[in-house]
Amino acid sequence: MSDWLKWFLLGLLSIVFGVIVLGAPVVASVTVTLLTGILLLISGGLQLVGGFSVEGAGRKFLAIIMAAVMLFLGWSFLAHPLEGTLTLATVVLILFMAGGIARIILSFQMRGTGLFAPTLISGILSIILAGIIWTYASEDPTWLLKLLGILLGIEMLFNGFGLIFMALFLRGKDGEATDTEIKQS
Repeated sequence: MSDWLKWFLLGLLSIVFGVIVLGAPVVASVTVTLLTGILLLISGGLQLVGGFSVEGAGRKFLAIIMAAVMLFLGWSFLAHPLEGTLTLATVVLILFMAGGIARIILSFQMRGTGLFAPTLISGILSIILAGIIWTYASEDPTWLLKLLGILLGIEMLFNGFGLIFMALFLRGKDGEATDTEIKQS
């Protein structure tokens, strides 16, 4: 099987899973929360073990406190996945808003360059997206349960299309190389 075909099939698989995720966004959101909880528990455990090997009382204390926070969050997400999903969705909302504000501020530092407008527009769109999410969440807080799944599904679709485009590009490059080799013969 050629490389381009592998990438093409992987892209199709990503699109199929993206559609499935968009069909059940709450299930996908809760799954993301559970996986996050598991990863936080693993990270917290490793941080705790590493914390005892750190030199210096201040660093050791900080490492152990960080481990405790990660372990608590991991346990909390696993014990209460719906509340954990709402928490993660709220964090995503805050990150969209903060990222948008940061890009707007950055854009004004780029004034006079070709990067000013795209950076400004990107920041404005992030803030608008955060506003849309906030509006839906304030009308129906359970909408936040769908947010992570919707974002994951959209990302999987974009990823799938990107992989397919890359595969077609690679297929075209392979064809060009073959045509060039034939012309040289």
